[in-house]
Amino acid sequence: MRKYIGLYISAIVLACISVYFILKSGKSLESVVFPVNTIDHSIAGYIREIQELLKESITHDLSILIIQIVTILAVSRAIGLLFARIGQPTVIGEILAGILLGPTLLGSWQPEFSQFLFPAESLPNLKFISQIGLILFMFVIGMELDMGVLRSRFKDAIFISHVGILFPFTFGVGLAYYLYTNFAPADVPFLGFGLFMGISMSVTAFPVLARIIQERRLSRTRLGILAITTAAIDDITAWCILAIVIAIVKAGSLASALVTISLSVVYVLFMLFVLRPFMIRLGNIYSNRESVSRGIIAMVFITMLGSAWATEIIGIHALFGAFLAGVVMPPNMNFRKILVEKTEDVALVLLLPLFFVFTGLRTQINLLSDASLWKVCALVVAVAIAGKFMGATTAAKLTGQSWRDSFSLGALMNTRGLMELIVLNIGFDLGILSPEIFAMLVVMALFTTFITGPGLSFIDFVYRKSDALKHNAEKQEAGIYRVLISFGLASSGRKLLRLATQMLGHKNKAVEYKAIHVTLGADVSLLNVEDFERQSFRLIIAEAEKLEVPLRREYKFAADLFKEVDAQVQEDNTNLLLLGAGKSLYTGSLLGNIVGVTKSFAPENLIDTITGQRPILPVNDLIDEKARSFIQDSDCDVAVLIDRSFSDADSIFIPVFRVEDAILLKYAANFARNSGSEITVSDQQGFAEVDREIAYFNTELPGKLKRFEDKLIQKSFLEQQDLMLITYDSWRMLLESKSTWLDYLPSVLIIRNKKI
Repeated sequence: MRKYIGLYISAIVLACISVYFILKSGKSLESVVFPVNTIDHSIAGYIREIQELLKESITHDLSILIIQIVTILAVSRAIGLLFARIGQPTVIGEILAGILLGPTLLGSWQPEFSQFLFPAESLPNLKFISQIGLILFMFVIGMELDMGVLRSRFKDAIFISHVGILFPFTFGVGLAYYLYTNFAPADVPFLGFGLFMGISMSVTAFPVLARIIQERRLSRTRLGILAITTAAIDDITAWCILAIVIAIVKAGSLASALVTISLSVVYVLFMLFVLRPFMIRLGNIYSNRESVSRGIIAMVFITMLGSAWATEIIGIHALFGAFLAGVVMPPNMNFRKILVEKTEDVALVLLLPLFFVFTGLRTQINLLSDASLWKVCALVVAVAIAGKFMGATTAAKLTGQSWRDSFSLGALMNTRGLMELIVLNIGFDLGILSPEIFAMLVVMALFTTFITGPGLSFIDFVYRKSDALKHNAEKQEAGIYRVLISFGLASSGRKLLRLATQMLGHKNKAVEYKAIHVTLGADVSLLNVEDFERQSFRLIIAEAEKLEVPLRREYKFAADLFKEVDAQVQEDNTNLLLLGAGKSLYTGSLLGNIVGVTKSFAPENLIDTITGQRPILPVNDLIDEKARSFIQDSDCDVAVLIDRSFSDADSIFIPVFRVEDAILLKYAANFARNSGSEITVSDQQGFAEVDREIAYFNTELPGKLKRFEDKLIQKSFLEQQDLMLITYDSWRMLLESKSTWLDYLPSVLIIRNKKI
């Protein structure tokens, strides 16, 4: 590089000289005499100039849009993740974030800042970008509908779905009769108001419901399959009814409405019987990533946008066209997964939160300013819950479902979420819903989605059977030792299972192995769930078959790893939780340390930080935050593997720093008994408890243990070891000592025994 420095500098100098002379010569080309700029060269003048420049830059349309998007993404993701932590769908938090950024909170609390962040002239830009996000989202929802699942329980599901729509639709029209005089806009006929109130009561949010079913491990149960099928049919039916309602409202007269409906029927027939066969052929030809070129993707998006445009022109909504375009995409799952992966992140992460905030900017909860309005709001919520719950529950019972499943279906069908907001925004745009009714219905959408999880939990509590608990108690009495392996990477799961069987034996009937993998994130595409599960467990299943070990499996996707794994620990009465160390985000860099300090003062960690149970600065113990949470808080023994090419535990080293380290000899005895491991113990302090454990070890397993007599631990010795056992507190002490032999450690198994 040095030999080019002279040429580099020469090129810059030559370019600068050339440009200077060209600009100077160019002055002679000017035919107009420009006024001389009078510049205030004082400090105050420069400050004013900088202020004006900054003001102009900050208030520029593009600058405002960028800061809006950044603010929306940050607030919606933060509140969404907070709600995920309490077991609620993230969509509730994201909707609430939109309301908080609107006039309900920010507009009332900081009106000047709200006006700066969301000036009235910027809202049309936000609206149109959010509409693009909705079009992409509805396209994804259409693709996520598995028509094969629909056919499997079609008869029962269509009856439950349609009865579950008829009840709330009728209730909604009846409620409209009560509300029309006082709450409908002055120029809106009762027909439009009544139909829109009916459809707003009838919607079920298929994507949110499907994720709740996945999180509750119901996807492969009879109830889960029936619920997903019913919700899918519910979605399709509700959108068709909505299209008809919009056609009637926008047309104004019966003749115009019939024309719009007729064109809609022609459009649907074209999509199903002309375009869909072509798409099936397309999917059969282009079924892998290599063959799906940008040209094919462009054609798909043109189809989606063309379908949305057609429905908008016909007189129904563009979202219905995007949804149907997703439905008619090739049924080939590989093709659909590729499309979803290319679309979903942009739609869900970037653009959809803009819709939530745009809805929030329209939602003025403070309009419900007196008790009478809140009573009406409570009535709206009650009618919505009663209609859906009664309709779905009654229909489910009539199809032969148990009362427990019928009640569960009633609770699940009450999930409204984002789909309800889409319907409400359409009604608001058409001028059918007044601001007060709009606010009430947004509250209803939030509340009905929020209570779905607690409602299911309450039903489970009422109908809970004690068989599983009795089964676990019997296994506990029979001396069954249960190991739960929590892993992220598939290769890590394989190594952890190998380690567990070397410690506890692979043909030991008194040991039960179970593996759990949690895909983090509540926005996982439904099309990818089975793929993720298969890929995650592929290596550990192969290892289990090789070792001839019966292995139970549990797959979940959620926002909180600790919560999900800890729930499994409690449910199974787990004795030992085994996991990998991972890599810490909050150590090793200045930014990481700053983020780590912020995490210490997060609301859920604040009490532990104040009481000293959680350190303010990030702990540099070479394990990640998730593993550390399990070590500190799990109600069972925890073992964390720091993997340094672990394979077999033939030689095991135990350094003793504290008297509590004597417990490690019990774990070492298991390795020696089940895998013939050779154990070396270094006890420089000469603890009596350790001596007693060594004596007992040698009595039971003679010749398997030896003491390390040297005062200094050499690199050559450590290189001969396969695994080091150490307690967590001693591991911290070892790291703080900054011993030179830390660089030469073998794989390390950090153990936290719950008794010490």
